[in-house]
Amino acid sequence: MPKDIITLRAKDYSQWYLDIVRNADLADYAEVVRGCIVFKPTGYAIWEAIQRGLDERIKETGHENAYFPLLIPKSFLTKEAEHVEGFAPEVAEVTRVGGVDLAEPYVIRPTSETIIGHFYAQWVHSWRDLPLLINQWANVMRWEMRTRPFLRTSEFLWQEGHTVHATEAEAEEETLKILNDVYVDFLEKEMAVPVLRGRKTEKEKFAGALRTYAIEAMMQDGRALQAGTSHNLGQNFARAFDIKFTDQNNTSQVAWTTSWGVSTRLIGALIMAHSDDEGLVLPPRLAPKQVVVVPIYKTPDERVRVLEAVDKITADWKGRIRFRVDDRDNLSPGFKYNEWELKGIPVRVEVGPRDVEKGSVALARRDVPGKAGKEFVPQEGLTERIEALLADIQTSLFTRALAFRNDHTVEVSSMGELKEAVETGFARAYWAGSREDEQKIQDDLKATIRVIPFDQPEKSGKCILTGQETGQQVVFARAY
Repeated sequence: MPKDIITLRAKDYSQWYLDIVRNADLADYAEVVRGCIVFKPTGYAIWEAIQRGLDERIKETGHENAYFPLLIPKSFLTKEAEHVEGFAPEVAEVTRVGGVDLAEPYVIRPTSETIIGHFYAQWVHSWRDLPLLINQWANVMRWEMRTRPFLRTSEFLWQEGHTVHATEAEAEEETLKILNDVYVDFLEKEMAVPVLRGRKTEKEKFAGALRTYAIEAMMQDGRALQAGTSHNLGQNFARAFDIKFTDQNNTSQVAWTTSWGVSTRLIGALIMAHSDDEGLVLPPRLAPKQVVVVPIYKTPDERVRVLEAVDKITADWKGRIRFRVDDRDNLSPGFKYNEWELKGIPVRVEVGPRDVEKGSVALARRDVPGKAGKEFVPQEGLTERIEALLADIQTSLFTRALAFRNDHTVEVSSMGELKEAVETGFARAYWAGSREDEQKIQDDLKATIRVIPFDQPEKSGKCILTGQETGQQVVFARAY
């Protein structure tokens, strides 16, 4: 497999990303359906791994899975004014079925707060019904004008949690628990992607929310990618859909609700956080296959002896290591090496006739390409050695991504410094500006406030735009 099928990052980062998506066999364009993609088996296997890891954490926090309709009466969206205004440009409608015009159009789910709110109003009656903690795995449709596989498509897959609580404090606790105990934990431990966590500004928060919290990851071009959001919806949707309960004093109260979600854009984050000019790089804990074994032989006799050795080597891997033996006879070992490097398999094991005689194998780690990442090791104790190597790769990928983010994050004190900083990464700055000030910076620099970080400085400083004294810092970046 030729190496030049992947454009160099330094030459054209956007094309590099698209080359990996296609050549690592993750997705294909669904040209017959505008703005959509086909998840190929490898890409979908990564999504399944993401689902498993997140679903486990979501259920550990007391939530259950359910499923709600794809089609939502259009009138539902108009019940929360800010919400409908925020989604109006992206909404796709169904107006005609079987040659008959519908009395009321349906919208194809852009998000489910409204339809779920409708049912929650029927399910919640007493304080004993709370908290109501439900998550759904679903597809949504948002009519995007500019699309990029996984990062922004008209249809995408995600999970969306929707909960109901008796008090604002409980809703706030839920919102932050999901952000920290589910999303941050998953991205940093499983995806090896470090994230910034914080609150969105009023301009950037979710339409209709009281407060929005988010996690932001830095990609290798210095841009931010919003990897997940958690919204305290306050009582806005509860009022719109009449979600009320009778408290312990037999008094009717309006409930407090939350919603939160991550999507298949996490696959895009995975690609752009770790991959290199050789192709995809996958963290071992998330890789559908962690190890590929490549037998090397020329004659039928060598084939028998090598494959027998491979069977012995992998005999105790089942349940411990996810692996594949690539014994395709129509491809050379070199072609296989290149293919599995391109597809991001964390570890490659090579076994040839000499290795059988010596009781050794060649071990290559994907995160360190070339000779630097390859060594010859004994077959004895190989399973434990590989498990240790996989753990080391997982840690190394996180450490490398964190170092990259730190190296490309600067604190700025002027608009000139801000302009320079967002060219290559994140800029942390004191901020006391208005929504209009935010928009001006977005228009001028194509950068936005990604989060108001939870970790704030002990001393105050001057806002980079207004010069006003403030104790609040924000993080600016250009984003996907």
